[in-house]
Amino acid sequence: MATPNYSYEKRQRELAKKRKAEEKRQRKLSGKPDEPDNADEPQADGDAASAPANPAEPQT
Repeated sequence: MATPNYSYEKRQRELAKKRKAEEKRQRKLSGKPDEPDNADEPQADGDAASAPANPAEPQT
């Protein structure tokens, strides 16, 4: 029976951690500019739906 190669397994775990950390860093960098826009969208949609487009004309 073959003996386990612990150094290979450890290296694979390290590489997986490094990939995960890099993906998280990329999400943080790309998510920063989008967060304020996303926070404003629900408010803008709610205001636009409740307010008429042209308040000078009476609704029928």
